[in-house]
Amino acid sequence: MTPTSTLLLHGTKLSGHVHRVELLLRMLGLPFEFVAASAEVRASDAFRALNPLGQIPVLQDGVLTLADSNAILVYLAKRYAPGSNWLPEDAAGAAAVQRWLSVAAGEVMYGPASARALAQWGAPCDAARAEAVSRRLFGFMEAHLATHAFLAAPHATIADLACYSYVRHAPEGGISIDGYPALHAWFARVEALPAFVALPSSPLP
Repeated sequence: MTPTSTLLLHGTKLSGHVHRVELLLRMLGLPFEFVAASAEVRASDAFRALNPLGQIPVLQDGVLTLADSNAILVYLAKRYAPGSNWLPEDAAGAAAVQRWLSVAAGEVMYGPASARALAQWGAPCDAARAEAVSRRLFGFMEAHLATHAFLAAPHATIADLACYSYVRHAPEGGISIDGYPALHAWFARVEALPAFVALPSSPLP
C-alpha cells in the first residue's frame, strides 16, 4: 500500500529510536521526509503540539500524528504491510514480537541506550545500573540467538529493528559487545536486510 501523502518523520539522525523507524520505512519502500528535531525544536510549542512529551520520533501520516517508536513500528506494519512477516497475525507470533518490543522499551532503553546517552550527551543515568542491565540483556540475547536466527520468528520482524540500534552501538556508551558471537551474527543478519542503512556513529568523548 502506498501512502496518499509523504510521510514526515521528525527526529535526529543519531537517535536509535528514530533509526528503528527509519529502517522500517526504508524496508517497506515508503517515501518519507526527514524533519530535523533538535532539543531546541523539541522544546517548542509547535513540536509539543505534535507530542506533548517532547520526545522523538514523531510520525505524521496525513492527518494522523503518532509518537513512540514502537507504536509507530506497529502502525507502519499494520497499515502498509498487513499480513507480512514484519508483524505476525497469529496470537503466538504477535505475542513473541510484543515480548521483544517490551525488552526494547525496558532493558534496551535502561541499559545500552541510557549508557550511550550519558556518554555522548551527559543525560542523567546511573552508569553502574546501565552496565548491569546491559550485561544481563546481552547474556539473555546471546543465549536466545544461539538457537534462533532472529528475535521473535525465523525471519526478521519489527522486534529486530526495535532492539538492534542501541545494542549494536553499545560501545558508544562505553559498554563492550565483545564475547557475544551469536549477537554479532544477528547484527550481520539485520545489516544484510534489503534497504538497511546504518545508524551514524557518534564518536566517544
